[in-house]
Amino acid sequence: MKKKILIITDSYPPELRSASELMGDLANVLKERSYEVTVLTSYPKYNLADSRGHAVTFGLDTIEDGVRVLRVKTLPHHKVHFIIRGISQLLLPYIFWFALRKRTKERFDVVIVHSPPLPLTITTAMVQKYYGAKFLLNLHDFFPQNAVDLGILTFAPIIKFFEQMEREAYAKSDLIVVPSNEHQSFLEKNRGTGKEKIRVIPHWINMVPFREAKKTGIFRKQFGLENKFVFVFGGVLGPSQGLDLILRVASKLKNYPDIAFLFVGEGGEKERLIRMKREMNLENVVFGDWISKEEYPGMLKDMDVGFFSLTSKNTTPAVPAKLMGYLAAGLPVIALLHKESEGHLIIKEAHCGYSALYGDESEALEIVLKMYKERNMLRQYGENGLHYAETHFTKEVCATKWEALF
Repeated sequence: MKKKILIITDSYPPELRSASELMGDLANVLKERSYEVTVLTSYPKYNLADSRGHAVTFGLDTIEDGVRVLRVKTLPHHKVHFIIRGISQLLLPYIFWFALRKRTKERFDVVIVHSPPLPLTITTAMVQKYYGAKFLLNLHDFFPQNAVDLGILTFAPIIKFFEQMEREAYAKSDLIVVPSNEHQSFLEKNRGTGKEKIRVIPHWINMVPFREAKKTGIFRKQFGLENKFVFVFGGVLGPSQGLDLILRVASKLKNYPDIAFLFVGEGGEKERLIRMKREMNLENVVFGDWISKEEYPGMLKDMDVGFFSLTSKNTTPAVPAKLMGYLAAGLPVIALLHKESEGHLIIKEAHCGYSALYGDESEALEIVLKMYKERNMLRQYGENGLHYAETHFTKEVCATKWEALF
C-alpha cells in the first residue's frame, strides 16, 4: 500500500512563486505515482495573475487534480510591516496545526515541509511526533542568515531566537533535502550537520508546458518590444535580487537602441526600481505585471535571453528556480550571482550562456554585450540549456529521488 504524504508549504498554486510551482509539481507527480497526497498551505492572497480588478475566492478543503488541498487563512505575512510579518510568522505554525487537526483525521507516513518560512518546521515536528511520520525538511534557503545578510534582521535577541529554531529543525528532521552541493557543503561546514542526513535534489521543472508553448510574438507586441533584442526577468522583484545593478547596466546601453530589458513580476522592490527607471530616463527598461502560469512558457519563448541576479550581500548558497524555467524554454541565460551560488557551475556545465560575480558593473555590461554580439549562437545556447534541463531537472527525475527517501 502506497504511503500517505503531507506537504506543508507557505505557497501553492495558483500563487505565482517558485516555491508554489515546486510544491505543486511535487504534489502532482507523487499523486501520479499513486501516493495519497495532502497539501497544507496558506490561503492565496499574493502574486495571483488573474486577480487584478476583481475578487477571487478559493475553497478551504478541495481536491485538485487528485491532491487534497487544505488552505488556511492566516495573518498577512507578505508586503506588510516587518513587525506584523514577524508576529504572523510566529503564529503560522500553530494556525496550520490547528487547521490540520480540525479538518482531517488522516494519518500520515511522511511529512515534507518547504522552508523558508522556517516556523513551518514547528508544524512539521508536531506532525512527526503525533503521527510518527518521517520528517523531510526541504531546505531552499538558510534563515535567519539570509535575512541578516540583507539587513532585514538586525536585533540580536530575535536573531538568536530564530537560530535556535533553525537548530531544532535540523535536529528533529529525519532527512534534509537541499537543491545543490553548495547547500550541502554549507550545512556541513557552518551548521555541523552530518553528511549522512543530507540529500541533494535540485530544483525541478515541469517540461510539458514548455515543450507545448510556441514562439508567437504576442508578448513582444504586448510590451511594445517588437524588433528589439530582449533580456527578460520573470519572477519576484525583491531585495535579494539586487536588480538595480541591471538598471545601471541598461543606462550604459543607450547607444544600443535595439536592446531592451523586460521585468515581469511583482515584489517589494518594484516601485523603487520603477522610480529609478524614471530618474535615469531608461527607455530601454520595461516593467510588466505577473504573467499567468499558463502564459509564462510562451512569454519566455518570445524573448531572446533570460537574466537573473542575486546580490553579493547573500552569503548562503542559492540556485534561483527561474534558471530552470529559462533552460526549459530553450532560452540562453546570463546571470549575476554571488560567489556561493551553484548557478555559476550549472551555466558553465550546460554551456547555455554566461555568468559573472554580482557587483562588478563592468563585467556585467561585458557579458550582456557579449550575448548581444553572439546573436548567431542564441539557438545553440538555448538547445544546450534545454538538453541539460531534460537530463537533470525534470520533475520525473527528481520525483524518483524523492521516492527513494520514503
